[in-house]
Amino acid sequence: MTAPIDYRRRGQAVWLDSISSKMIRSGQLAAQIESGAVYGVTSNPTIFGLAIKNNEGEYNASIEKAAEGKDTFAIYDELTQLDIGEGADLFRKIHEKNPEDGWISLEVLPSLAADADKTVAEARRLHDALHRPNVFIKVPATAEGVDAIRRLIGEGISINVTLMFNRKHYRDVATAYIEGLKEHASRGGDLSKVHSVASFFVSRVDTMIDKRLDDLISGVSRSPRTPPGESLSAEEKAQLVALKGKAGLANCKVVYQDFLEIFGKEPFTSLKAKGARVQRPLWASTGTKNPAYSDLMYVENLIGPDTVNTMPEKTLAALLDHGTCPGDTVLQDIDEARRTLAALKEAGIDIEQVGEKLQEDGVVLFTKAYDELLSTIKERHDAVQKDHVTKKIATITS
Repeated sequence: MTAPIDYRRRGQAVWLDSISSKMIRSGQLAAQIESGAVYGVTSNPTIFGLAIKNNEGEYNASIEKAAEGKDTFAIYDELTQLDIGEGADLFRKIHEKNPEDGWISLEVLPSLAADADKTVAEARRLHDALHRPNVFIKVPATAEGVDAIRRLIGEGISINVTLMFNRKHYRDVATAYIEGLKEHASRGGDLSKVHSVASFFVSRVDTMIDKRLDDLISGVSRSPRTPPGESLSAEEKAQLVALKGKAGLANCKVVYQDFLEIFGKEPFTSLKAKGARVQRPLWASTGTKNPAYSDLMYVENLIGPDTVNTMPEKTLAALLDHGTCPGDTVLQDIDEARRTLAALKEAGIDIEQVGEKLQEDGVVLFTKAYDELLSTIKERHDAVQKDHVTKKIATITS
C-alpha cells in the first residue's frame, strides 16, 4: 500500500467518505489511520442513514441508551456527535503532527440550507458541543450558506463547504472564506487556527451530462446548432459520444486553476503573511458510477498540491489494491479541459446551469436522506422498546 502515502507527499490527502460506529469500535478506522491509508473522514445524512441501517446491533444499544426521554432528533444528535467525536479522537495524533490532516466533518441539517441565521446558529452549537480542534462543520454552498460561511469563518470556526458543482459556486465560496478571514483578523483572531475545505462534486456532473449527451445523440432532445427538422450527422454524433465522461474532470481542472489564481494573489497573500491557510479544494463524489469508466477515474486524474480526495470504501479499496500516483494530474491537459466545456456549451449543455440544478437536487436529496434517517432511528427505537416489553412479559409469565 503506497498510493495514499504517495498522494500525501504530493500535497493531496486521501479521506474516507464513510463513518460508522462499527468502523470506529472494531478498530478498522484506527488501522487505516495507522497504515497511512486515510488522513480524514467526511459524513452526511446519507452516510449516517446507511450506517444505522447496516449495523443494527451496533446502533440498537446506543439508540436505547440515548432514547431515554428524548425525541428522535435528540437521539440522532447524540448518535452522530458520539461517532464524530470518537472519530476525531482517533485522528487527533496525526492532526497534532500536521494540522492539515486528521479532520472529520459533521453536517448542519440540510433543511437549514435556505436560512443563513439558523445555519450559523446550528454550526456554532455543533462546534461548541464537539469542542475538538479537528472537526469541520459542514455547510452547503447555497446563497444563504455562503453568507453563513463568511460569518462562521469570521468567528474562527473551521468549515467544510459542501454541494459545489460549478465555477460560480467555487468562486463565491472562496471569496466568502477570504472575507471571513478578514473579519477574523480584524477581531484579533489567529488566522493559522482557521481551516476550510471546498467540497467540489465530480461524478454527479458526469452522470447528468452523460444523460443529456445520450438524449442529444438519440434525438430525444435537440442541440441549438441543429436546424429544426434535421437530425445529427454520424460525425456530429461521434463528437458528442467523445464528450461522455469528460465533463467532471474538466470541471475540476478549471476550478483548480481558479484556486491557484485566487489564492496566489491579493487579498489572500496579505492574509497568508499573517498565518492564513488556503482553502483546499476537496474532490467529492469520486466513486465511479458508470461501470464503463475506470474505478479510479476520479482519483488518479485529480492529484495535486493543497487538495483532498474523499472517496467511498469501495474506491479506497481499489486505490489500495491497484492505484498509481502518476503525478500532479490536476495540472495536466488544462487546455483540453477548457475545450471540453466549450464543446458541451456549443452542444447546448452549459455546465454552470447543470451545476445549479445539481446543487438544488443535492439539497433535496440530503433533506430526504435526513428525514429517512430520523425515520430509521424511530423504527429502531420502537423495535428495541417492543423487544424489551416482550421479554419483560415473558419473564413475568414464566
